[in-house]
Amino acid sequence: MPRARKPENQGLPKRWRLAHGCYYYQVPPGHEAAWDGKQTFRLGANLPEAYKVWAERLQVVDRAKTFAALLDRYALEVISLKSVTTQTQNASAIKPVRATFGPMALADIKPRHVYQYVDRREKKTAARREMELLSHALTKAVEWGYLDRHPFKGEVRLEGEKPRTRYVEDWEIVECLSLESRRKSGSVLAAQAYIRLKLLTGMRRGDMLRLTMSDLQEDGIYVEPGKTSGSTGKRMVITWSDELREAVATAKAARPVPLSPYLFCTLTGECYFKENGRAGSWESLWRNFMARVMEETRVAEHFTEHDLRAKCASDATTLEHARSLLAHADSKITDRVYRRKPDLVKPLR
Repeated sequence: MPRARKPENQGLPKRWRLAHGCYYYQVPPGHEAAWDGKQTFRLGANLPEAYKVWAERLQVVDRAKTFAALLDRYALEVISLKSVTTQTQNASAIKPVRATFGPMALADIKPRHVYQYVDRREKKTAARREMELLSHALTKAVEWGYLDRHPFKGEVRLEGEKPRTRYVEDWEIVECLSLESRRKSGSVLAAQAYIRLKLLTGMRRGDMLRLTMSDLQEDGIYVEPGKTSGSTGKRMVITWSDELREAVATAKAARPVPLSPYLFCTLTGECYFKENGRAGSWESLWRNFMARVMEETRVAEHFTEHDLRAKCASDATTLEHARSLLAHADSKITDRVYRRKPDLVKPLR
């Protein structure tokens, strides 16, 4: 027999109770994640407030029965905290996922649906990334209390992309830095300064192009990686060395607008990296620079800015040092993707 409700609780919705002048909701077991991890959730000090909070919570909990609803919340609460570039990539990936799985109930998806999706998509690389996004959304669904378990985590094995193996040799860097500039500032000199700074710090392109004069402090270069700005907000300080000071001085001298607040700036003194995550002017500068490198030096194989970041990680003495430079939370990605030099193994005897 269910226990009779107290007089003050009669007429209230199921699992509500009035205590100490406030209204509370007794969260059903297993649904705590959808109610801020609490077993007893405070709704409000009066009925209007309690019903308002209750309606908002029910709207979130009840509507996340389909993938379309889950992806709505995922876009709002997860994607919105990522870097601008990643937001753009995720927004592109979420469209075909929503079109395919939107009407489906969360509990109905099976591992075979993932394999079928990837098999039918012509762009296999894009398909894998779309399924990575879907998988993470389902992980959040478990956290938010919509599902008790991830429906295919650990049961799906998709063949991943093979990491690039291009390692930029030291002599190739010398060739790039020896390219003659036709002007006293900008263009070639900026690209060469960028290369020097990239090889010393391993910074991502967006982080380097957003560097300002105020980031250059007495004890080092202060950097807030764009990857963590919307989540942990963790900052790092790259301490000075003679080489690093020289590289920064070279970058300052290469600026077309000496009074610009940015270490790397456009012809009008503005930041190359725009709010939409694009850096079109810089991409054009780098493309033209590499065209001259390929035409006027002994470098025969094209390399990217990302390959320079990998060279920094490869040349670091230890894996942990490489991980710190690249601001990775886990050294696995550093080792698998960025450490491109062959391991030196001593013979037994």
